[in-house]
Amino acid sequence: MSSDPLSLPPPPRRRIVVGCGAVSADFLAAVASYPNPDDKIRTTDLKLQGGGNAGNALTCASRLGLKPRLISKVADDAQGRGILEELKADGVDTSFFIVSPDGNSPFTYVIVDNKTKTRTCIHTPGHPPLLPDELPLSSLTSALDGARIIFFDGRFPETALKIAREAVSKHIPILVEAERLREGLDDLLIVADYAVCSAKFPKAWTNGASTARALLSMMLRLPNLQFIIVTMGEDGCIMLERSVDDDPDSGEEDVDSLLDSLRLKSPNYMTLPTCILSPKMKLTAKEIGTVSGRLYLGTAENIPPPEIIDTTGAGDAFIGATLYALCAGMPPEKMLPFAAQVAAANCRALGARAGLPHRTDPRLAPYLL
Repeated sequence: MSSDPLSLPPPPRRRIVVGCGAVSADFLAAVASYPNPDDKIRTTDLKLQGGGNAGNALTCASRLGLKPRLISKVADDAQGRGILEELKADGVDTSFFIVSPDGNSPFTYVIVDNKTKTRTCIHTPGHPPLLPDELPLSSLTSALDGARIIFFDGRFPETALKIAREAVSKHIPILVEAERLREGLDDLLIVADYAVCSAKFPKAWTNGASTARALLSMMLRLPNLQFIIVTMGEDGCIMLERSVDDDPDSGEEDVDSLLDSLRLKSPNYMTLPTCILSPKMKLTAKEIGTVSGRLYLGTAENIPPPEIIDTTGAGDAFIGATLYALCAGMPPEKMLPFAAQVAAANCRALGARAGLPHRTDPRLAPYLL
């Protein structure tokens, strides 16, 4: 079932997005419960499906109506060919991929525990890795031509930084995923306009005592950032947005206290994602500093437990939807529930891509109209 495409507004006018990062062949095995050491168990479901953070996020973006181009690397093996074929079938431009005649394409074993609704990933990186010299300036210029935004998942840091510097010179905004501490990630964050972080990253990166204080610290250390989002699964997300117009008469409040007050306002009876936001004000934390901006608390969909199949790739789906929202000019109070709804849809199928919704999915219509 899908919404009438004629009733939806057209996709964004500028909808070319460029990504650089991980792709993978995912071997997904669903089991009744995670095995103990030396156990022999059977799967309840088994799939071979494309994966990788950048591959998943841009597949999501394509299904939502964007035109993604992906820069990555695979080997000329069966897995690599399968990765490329699946991305192409989903509308992702793979013409900027590097295909190595030797080595191996990246792949991941994913064990999905039906009992706890968790997944365990065992990843084997591709070899040899993508190097900056493999992406000549002519190809890079062609990849960035007409791009509305650039996305990096933190992989291939030297190549990513080469692309990022070219994007900065062309005034193309950059979104960086900060999933975990990685070599070279700091260099990308310094030039990023937007960041989407995992639940653990802000405190790990700043040694902050709380997530809200850590986000404030990140904003002070990364003055180019316009916003930071931290995703927290079923607990929703928090977003800190920097104000471009500093009102001298705006109030001042401790960022932890402000977040607590937003949580008190969060409706506990809503099943669909919502967003609660603060006024623009001076957000502060003792011994850290002050940022003029606004705090947002986004809730997640309250998914009935029987409908949750697999959370693999939920964060990538959130980022794909965020890329769409930025291209479409959505305000944050609309973007966060939209991204949460896309991520929730993806949790209702096995793997990182099987549940990714298309733009005409009726569940998305309220956020697109």
